[in-house]
Amino acid sequence: MVQKRPKTILITGASSGIGKELAVRAARKGHHPLLTARSREALAELQESLHQEGKKCTIYPADITNEASCQKVVAGMMEEVDELDVVINNAGAGVFSAADDLDAEDAARMLHVNISGPFFMTKQVLPIMKKQRRGLIINIGSQAGKIATPKASVYAASKHGIIGFSNALRQEAREFGVYVSVVNTGPVRTPFIQKADRSGQYEKSAGPWMLDAGRTAERILKLITRPRRELNMPWWMDAAARLYQVCPGLIEKAGKHWFQKK
Repeated sequence: MVQKRPKTILITGASSGIGKELAVRAARKGHHPLLTARSREALAELQESLHQEGKKCTIYPADITNEASCQKVVAGMMEEVDELDVVINNAGAGVFSAADDLDAEDAARMLHVNISGPFFMTKQVLPIMKKQRRGLIINIGSQAGKIATPKASVYAASKHGIIGFSNALRQEAREFGVYVSVVNTGPVRTPFIQKADRSGQYEKSAGPWMLDAGRTAERILKLITRPRRELNMPWWMDAAARLYQVCPGLIEKAGKHWFQKK
């Protein structure tokens, strides 16, 4: 896992936000990013930008919520590369709304993108990594998966799910030399926040303590050479989440003001 050679890195949701930052920074470090997203146009624009820098990347438009699409795209990748070193299940969907106001289609999409997508992709790549006897799967979770807050019931449920999925997968894959990490971040300044909170209130109120997408991507990429069970950001949210496991009522009471910022 600590080899110095360039890595072949599959990144889902690579057309914007953290995924785009991961793609750009991985390419600039000399790795070969294999980029997926629904928008062919956005991926092509990113590819052209990297190629102008003399950097390597390959794009594969796909819908990760469709198992056949995942199967097809991974098969296509493996026709062009010899090995698959890292998979970053980054694609995510979120809508912040009270449970009784949440549109059923929005709820279903969050579950499909945040849970079904990583499962479908993992189902395709894990046999490849098992055969290689090495690999790293990084699932992007959220601090919402540790402390659920108002207006994020289904989103929090989906991120609880990806943490649980990662914990089980880690135990299944370990004997084959495949490591599984989960990344739990607080709010990151990306277009995701603007789509999730259509009122714009959350971005406005949370602005001073939102994470920077570029720095977040850099920390995630460090897992390639130093894999760990979990990467939690920022530190103070991680501390609150740990305390929440011991005394959830106290944290919910003490954090009521902050939890209502959506």
